[in-house]
Amino acid sequence: MTAKSAAAAAGATVYGYPRQGPGRELKKAVEGYWKGRIDADALHDTAARLRAATWRSLAEAGIDEVPTGDFSYYDHVLDTTVMVGAIPARHRAAVRADALDGYFAMARGTQDVAPLEMTKWFDTNYHYLVPELGPDTVFAANPVKQLAELGEARALGLAARPVLVGPVTYLLLSKPAPGVPADFDPLTLLDRLLPVYAEVLADLRAAGAAWVQLDEPALVQDRTPAELDAAARAYRDLGGLGDRPRLLVASYFDRLGDALPVLAKAPVEGLALDFTGAAAANLDAVAAVGGLPGKRLVAGVVDGRNVWVNDLAQSLGTLGTLLGLADRVDVAASCSLLHVPLDAAAERDIDPQILRWLSFARQKTAEIVTLAKGLSRGTDAITAELAANRAALAGRAASPITRDPAVRARAAAVTEADTRRSQPYRERAAAQRALLGLPLLPTTTIGSFPQTGELRTARADLRAGRIDAADYEERIRAEIQEVISFQEKAGLDVLVHGEPERNDMVQYFAEQLTGYLATQHGWVQSYGTRYVRPPILAGDISRPEPMTVRWTTYAQSLTSRPVKGMLTGPVTMLAWSFVRDDQPLADTARQVALALRDEVTDLEAAGTSVIQVDEPALRETLPLRAADRPAYLAWATEAFRLSTAGVRPDTQIHTHMCYAEFGDIVRAIDDLDADVISLEAARSHMQVARELAAHGYPREAGPGVYDIHSPRVPSAEEAAALLRTGLEAIPAERLWVNPDCGLKTRGWPETRASLENLVTAARTVRAQLAQL
Repeated sequence: MTAKSAAAAAGATVYGYPRQGPGRELKKAVEGYWKGRIDADALHDTAARLRAATWRSLAEAGIDEVPTGDFSYYDHVLDTTVMVGAIPARHRAAVRADALDGYFAMARGTQDVAPLEMTKWFDTNYHYLVPELGPDTVFAANPVKQLAELGEARALGLAARPVLVGPVTYLLLSKPAPGVPADFDPLTLLDRLLPVYAEVLADLRAAGAAWVQLDEPALVQDRTPAELDAAARAYRDLGGLGDRPRLLVASYFDRLGDALPVLAKAPVEGLALDFTGAAAANLDAVAAVGGLPGKRLVAGVVDGRNVWVNDLAQSLGTLGTLLGLADRVDVAASCSLLHVPLDAAAERDIDPQILRWLSFARQKTAEIVTLAKGLSRGTDAITAELAANRAALAGRAASPITRDPAVRARAAAVTEADTRRSQPYRERAAAQRALLGLPLLPTTTIGSFPQTGELRTARADLRAGRIDAADYEERIRAEIQEVISFQEKAGLDVLVHGEPERNDMVQYFAEQLTGYLATQHGWVQSYGTRYVRPPILAGDISRPEPMTVRWTTYAQSLTSRPVKGMLTGPVTMLAWSFVRDDQPLADTARQVALALRDEVTDLEAAGTSVIQVDEPALRETLPLRAADRPAYLAWATEAFRLSTAGVRPDTQIHTHMCYAEFGDIVRAIDDLDADVISLEAARSHMQVARELAAHGYPREAGPGVYDIHSPRVPSAEEAAALLRTGLEAIPAERLWVNPDCGLKTRGWPETRASLENLVTAARTVRAQLAQL
């Protein structure tokens, strides 16, 4: 096929789309179902309307082939677990009794049954439910959801492509089930799983699917020869099936590396590859393997994870190069658009000049369609779009919003000494123990307490002018008083003010820092029904005035026990924002760290003796390729130390991390030089405590004993059992007792009961230790 005929065949598609609806209708419906306000039929009707509206809008925008199966009530990996019948034994009765309630039980748990573990989807802030597998796992095909959604799209007259998590990625994301030896490798189940995928593919073909997309993002990570052989075997077997649709194998988030030749040789009809950021290396790699003759190539040239407008001319150059390397080239985003907000046009409070720089899911869809049009018909067909794009890019590059000479000069003047505490940890620890006088196994929480409907209403009333600032602040004072009073009565040792004034742990700070933009409707799914509005980091960062000192010192005035100052760390401020792409991340991190350093020193000056700087995204942002990690960890840990190193030795610095695989970054956790770290551990059965011990971690740690992402209340006995497991790895004099994460999403009744049980567990184990 000539370049000209290849261009004529170019189409436009996406891998997935935001699920929530323009008004977060899905969140409201699911939570309404959980609370008994609507029934299952009403929930299903809402979901069906949202799917249909999404597919229609994509088709009307010019998308030639809409994705199906990417919609989920909670998580697409959990949907795959249902599709292949890998239901954990403890959830099977619930699933048999009611499939929908059983599904949510796996996601959230019940009072009697723990949920599946939850962790980050590669290096994004999306969380997936980890499949639990073992040598006795029996797979069975259950493609009801996938067939139904394909049927819905076809009934609308649309060309539809089902999207499934691929079998290799599914197994590589899985963990040994409870009770299964930790060295069990789920990938050994591949030959057992492939016939189930074959059955699903045959059913989809019978239902009218011409193409099925199998997502294999795990192949962009460093993979062993055995894992690459497994991928080759999987697609040799699936590609060799007689009764199947055409297969499009997709990867994203990074370059494919050694996996590219494996997929290029596989008997599948198409590959979908990322060509943005580090994955731009896929361009040369495709050429190096001799191209993809006879295959369809879906080229992800529009960044699906950030919100800046695409450089259309640059993307057309990439697409033009690819035309000679495949039988057909289609245009797409680099990954599912699940990771960006829905529509920038809904934002009314952002300067129109800046709004032209932004591209959310609907704008990215338009960019994809424009690029496909330009590739098919030539640049003369998109002259107006190219001119507008050039103007937007030039306007951003020249804008004074993006550069502050004073901020840049301060960042350039940072020295190594600015990133180091004045005394080593052992000396600091002694000074802190003398000052704080805490008991063995001190108890605390991570920071936030329940964000009640009353608090959210008060914020909305303040924005709408229904109450004034004085009324709002009185409501915040009352909430802080309640939180402090409860913690004292419950017997917690180090208290928090509960963060009632904060809308989000990143957005709250972003709204008080220069260089950030806040959205009104920029919601992105983090997990389940938890949606966040990541702020947009557009320019240089500084802190005009203190951000947290007032409410922290007010809380401290209510109690003689120490109250933690609570901040969000520099890496997390970047990771949970849409960060600028016009300078190195390390430079931006240093600017944020200096702003936080000012806040830390002001908290200390106001009498705060314990300050927590949360970095839950440190592991999440770890590059997927090992070769890229040392440079990242060097600047990430330096930024944390820069933000915290300016305090006295007797000021105790805490940090917090949650819902990630920590084993890869234990050395980096050590390099943070925090005095105390709290980490998620309840769902992973104290795995992180063992990892810290294996590293020889010398500081204090609080592996969580209360899973806050489930509504169930852990008993005192359950918390004590987890605490004893933690003590097998961490000495009692260095072990803290705390929940996995903040309590913002929980209700007050379960929070009270769970924390009271947590304190009881700590006292029980203290008493047992005293008898030894």
